[in-house]
Amino acid sequence: MSVKGTDGRWQANDAADVAPGWGKGLTHGPRRERQIPPKLYRIGELVEYSGVSRQTIHNYTTMGLLRESRWTGGGHRLYDESAFQRLDVISELKMQSRSLEYIREYFARLDSQDAQGGAGTGR
Repeated sequence: MSVKGTDGRWQANDAADVAPGWGKGLTHGPRRERQIPPKLYRIGELVEYSGVSRQTIHNYTTMGLLRESRWTGGGHRLYDESAFQRLDVISELKMQSRSLEYIREYFARLDSQDAQGGAGTGR
């Protein structure tokens, strides 16, 4: 049965409203693990979600502070979710008056540890 919610929209009251017959006759075997591909972001999305300018992201990429994960067929850079973490670390280090050269060396050490199986935290 559907009911009207306090916000005026109709809401499902039970599983039968969502999908009639739901739960009836289903066998519950082992769940298949589903691989959900990681989200890749275009530079415009990085700008929108991080507040860092497009030019700054481009500069950080050419300096090696950020790495694109892939390129689209049209030549657009795609970044994975780690770009946001790296932008946060860059911001923190800049607030500590660290130079871009220091930040580049910091990430080089961090990436080297990760490549060797080390437990670098990024912060």
